[in-house]
Amino acid sequence: MINLVSAGPSVLASFMASMVEFVEALTIVLAVGVVRGWRSALMGTVAGLFFLVALIAIAGPSLSVIPLPVLQFVVGVLLLMFGLRWLRKAILRAAGILALHDESKIFAEQTLALRKFGGSKDKLDKVAFITTFKAVVLEGLEVVFIVIALGANGSLLVPAMAGAGLALLLVVALGGVLHRPLSTVPENTLKFCVGVLLTSFGTYWTGEGVGLHWPGQDLILLALLAAFSGGASVFVVIARPHKGKAVFKVVPGAAKPGRSVLSNAASEIFGLFVEDIWLASGLLIWVGGWWAIYTPGPVDVALPGAGFAMGLVFILGASVLKRARIA
Repeated sequence: MINLVSAGPSVLASFMASMVEFVEALTIVLAVGVVRGWRSALMGTVAGLFFLVALIAIAGPSLSVIPLPVLQFVVGVLLLMFGLRWLRKAILRAAGILALHDESKIFAEQTLALRKFGGSKDKLDKVAFITTFKAVVLEGLEVVFIVIALGANGSLLVPAMAGAGLALLLVVALGGVLHRPLSTVPENTLKFCVGVLLTSFGTYWTGEGVGLHWPGQDLILLALLAAFSGGASVFVVIARPHKGKAVFKVVPGAAKPGRSVLSNAASEIFGLFVEDIWLASGLLIWVGGWWAIYTPGPVDVALPGAGFAMGLVFILGASVLKRARIA
């Protein structure tokens, strides 16, 4: 039986996160289709989607062989790193420290770059195929991780996949009708909300993994959502006065020249979880300390759980303010 309280946020987080990634992938696919032709662009897109579905099909069920406490701890920590990275960047964008993500501008830049390649006389345009395949896979890796992480205990895998599937269908339908980047989608707002959702899930599962028993069980997710969304909103207000110092453009997923494919792939995967080394280090030290203290025996009281969550809010705030002052 699927718990609606836990399944609802899982579907919502998967849907919203997938929307963001699929919109970014769609922008590149549309640029390739307009410049290089639709046949090879769509072939690369379909190949990328099949690759991602295969990853979920292989990795998802295999998690059931791992003991639940270990799985909760490992997935929880990774989800925390992933969610805090998204939330930190969303806060900095909302505060004006980082430039907002502009799909229309990215579409124009991609189109200009693709025009530099000569046309292909082959039936399969390798440039178009590889470009769309890489775009779908690189953007979709985040979707795969979110779906697998949210469905890590087995009962939520189907709801998480359903959320991602709904997002894919919606983005494909809108892209097919509009034939242009979905610049009207409030992507940065979605990233803020997704960051809050993923961080809350990660906090809940990591806390259970280190031995904390949350009062109210799954209902505590509502309190965690309120804590992280409230804290993030406060950090936006505090960081905003620093926005006039500099605004940096962030280009995700850019391969580094002169490096091997494996090296670039490893860098991409590492970048899914770590963007600010101080944030990642603070998170690991904080979680490690709680694990050392509470793993020998679970603590069934509210105060340690509240302290664990508020410490994560403080670490996030410290990272945001450090970045704001550097800018």
